[in-house]
Amino acid sequence: MKTVFLIGYMGCGKTTLGEPLARLLGWRFVDLDVFIEEKCGMTAKEVFMTHGEAHFRQLEREALNEVAGTGGDAIVACGGGTPLQPGNMELMNRVGVTVWLRASVERITSRLVLPEQRSKRPLLNDLSDEEIKESVKKGLKTRNKFYKKAQLQFDSTYLESEEEINDTAQRLAQLLMQNLEISK
Repeated sequence: MKTVFLIGYMGCGKTTLGEPLARLLGWRFVDLDVFIEEKCGMTAKEVFMTHGEAHFRQLEREALNEVAGTGGDAIVACGGGTPLQPGNMELMNRVGVTVWLRASVERITSRLVLPEQRSKRPLLNDLSDEEIKESVKKGLKTRNKFYKKAQLQFDSTYLESEEEINDTAQRLAQLLMQNLEISK
């Protein structure tokens, strides 16, 4: 039984890649933000706006503990800030396998400036495209030391079409099978 935790900056493809990866492996898929939203009856954006980031991070910690405790074969797409909270990386590395999805500042920015992405991300609400790019640069600089604690790293640059998503999911499945002795 394995749990694979996908970590990385927002827009790096944790959900986009996680869903087809889980289907490919025949595993369950959990988007940690959606899990939180279902438990509290609010969107992540509403939690941020109503109760603040600290409350959201507490809910995220509780959700991570719950998901980590269920065991079983699962792909878990974590929020970009999940690894920053004390003890979270240690928990994920202890109970499963962490994979840091990496993409360039430019690629992440090109994804985050899309209206459908911007609207659901509370930290981007009122930023211009250039401000988003600067925010990504600063965010990666701050967060990379946490992301580097992942057991595996994977390039998530190519997720812009259905074909790229499927090819990338296939490559990640192969990496997991090679490194974790997973069989489909």
